[in-house]
Amino acid sequence: MPSDIVITGLDIGTTKVCAVIGEFDDEGNLIITGLGTSPSFGLRRGVVINIESTLKSVTAAIEAAELMSGREVSGVFTGIAGNHIEGTNSRGVVAVTGKDKEITQADVDRVIEAARAMAIPMDREIIHVIPQEFVVDGQGGIRNPLDMIGVRLEAEIHIITGSVTSAQNLVKCVNRAGFRVEDIVLESLAAARAVLSKEEKELGSLFIDMGGGTTDILVYMDGSPYYTSVIPIGGAQVTGDISIMLKTPVDSAEKIKREAGCCYPALVEKGQDVIIPGLGGRPPLALPRGDLCAIIQPRAAEIFTMARDKIEAKGFAGKLSGGVVLTGGGALLPGVVELAQDIFGSAARVGIPARLGGLAGEFQSPDYASAVGLVMFGAEYAQPGAQEAGRDKPLSGGILTFVRKWLKNFFE
Repeated sequence: MPSDIVITGLDIGTTKVCAVIGEFDDEGNLIITGLGTSPSFGLRRGVVINIESTLKSVTAAIEAAELMSGREVSGVFTGIAGNHIEGTNSRGVVAVTGKDKEITQADVDRVIEAARAMAIPMDREIIHVIPQEFVVDGQGGIRNPLDMIGVRLEAEIHIITGSVTSAQNLVKCVNRAGFRVEDIVLESLAAARAVLSKEEKELGSLFIDMGGGTTDILVYMDGSPYYTSVIPIGGAQVTGDISIMLKTPVDSAEKIKREAGCCYPALVEKGQDVIIPGLGGRPPLALPRGDLCAIIQPRAAEIFTMARDKIEAKGFAGKLSGGVVLTGGGALLPGVVELAQDIFGSAARVGIPARLGGLAGEFQSPDYASAVGLVMFGAEYAQPGAQEAGRDKPLSGGILTFVRKWLKNFFE
């Protein structure tokens, strides 16, 4: 593996932009060598609303990561999120045409094409096509059908779509900042790549990425995503509640939330006070921490309740033996695991990015999960043979190649 390859994951969020730089060491292992963050001012609920502000934030985050790593960034793997993201399950069927009815890569490509041949509005585009399982002559549960003998091949897939304009504006911001977009990846999918174990994906898990503007949810079963959805509430709404109820500026409310916030009353000890800065020359006030918790807890409970209602409506409740995994900046809030366990009636944990070499202590935090996951996706892109397989055009329809790499890296 060439040691001069620089892989950059760029997580453009509602409240902050995070850039993570990864490289390969002499043994070919992925290591993290740079990390940079910058406040985000040009997005609302995951969607770009001000290109100039966004590109400034992107530039600042990448420059900080470059300074730490000592490497220059040219291309990035960018995450995409927002209310416009939708997930759909689809099924395709084809006849096997290979010699002696042996299933070839061409047959797999055709059945994937058949499964993704669904009506999509003109203002939307496919971001990911992810195989869930293959069925050969009625025998299901097959992960990779290559070289099997059969007459009829079926595929069940998960299709993730997004707004064309949202993706274009994201690419435009990165390009105008002076960087090339290598590929666009759903942020929650990238974060899950970084924090979920293989066992959790197999058993069935609810993955919740608690961002600033939105909360993204993914349901994994049998190793693959089966449900994708977005809740239009995130950490910014919690901060807004604190700002309104305590009559303090948003910046102060965010600081109070980070330093003293809690969303589970049982964890708050009596006698603990929070200092609320005064405005206009007024003296600061002391507020019982329990009162602050009473402001935060209802909003956090609302997010989890909406997620629970969504998976119950889809029939996934009771099938998630792997429990609930929380990540994103919202997962840093004390009490979030206990609250999730109460609402979902299942075990829960905070997802930390996989332990890689390099700056291990710096990125081992749930709010870096998406950016680290994007680097991990980029590392797969950089594997030998990826370019020869046609992966050099990831933004212009490299879906089938993505499927091949998914089979190789996720179903082996």
